[in-house]
Amino acid sequence: MSSGERLRAELGAAVSGSGSGLALADGLCRACVGLLKVDGASISLTLDGTNRGTVGASGELSRRLDALQFTFGVGPCLDAVRDGSPVLVADLDDPVETRWPAFTGAVLQAGISAVFALPVRLASQWVGALDLYRTRPGPLGDHALAGGLLAAELAALPMLDVLTEHRDVVSRGTQDGWTQLASLDRVEVYQATGMIIGALNVDPAEALARLRAYAFARGVTAAELAWQIVERRLRLDGPDWLDLPDWRDPADPDQPSW
Repeated sequence: MSSGERLRAELGAAVSGSGSGLALADGLCRACVGLLKVDGASISLTLDGTNRGTVGASGELSRRLDALQFTFGVGPCLDAVRDGSPVLVADLDDPVETRWPAFTGAVLQAGISAVFALPVRLASQWVGALDLYRTRPGPLGDHALAGGLLAAELAALPMLDVLTEHRDVVSRGTQDGWTQLASLDRVEVYQATGMIIGALNVDPAEALARLRAYAFARGVTAAELAWQIVERRLRLDGPDWLDLPDWRDPADPDQPSW
């Protein structure tokens, strides 16, 4: 058996066992860490250009990487899904790398130096990405890249299982149904957004924008801040909510308009 055949067999074994789609996705991410010589992996669900939820992860730092992409609304995962092609960043600290300045700073601070995002296709639609990361800079390498692309193909299987497990949501065939499914992993964010809408009398888009901006200002993820709001550990009537920072690059048309 060649090294490529062995890699295919071992990655395939990770998604051929019993268990929920979420558990199989976690298993595939852990297999990527062991087989591709990376420090972490995560599988994200993306809808309408927004990172909606983490389907699987090898560990907490992997989940944090995915959460930071949701918090900032930009990152390699979102670019990979938008373009339908891999986004490979061997050194996030390279001065030439200027695509996501605020997100990059937060990721480097978290201890991640290299990120490789590989899009996941389900039927004819790009529905998410497999994110691989390393704590030290350096390219992924041909063997690991080939394995990562294979893992991204296999990631469609647990993704499909997740959709099947929530068929009552997606069977409606509406955009609202997909949004509900995609929101399952970040319910606290949507609960907190509703509380911000009521407290500040703003529309849902602005409420989510303020949540993300406040999280950026505090150096936490949107999910971490959302829990503070839901558990009423953070007041919504303070002056900080009225004057929030904006880290967008006005020259970048792809960044979200907040």
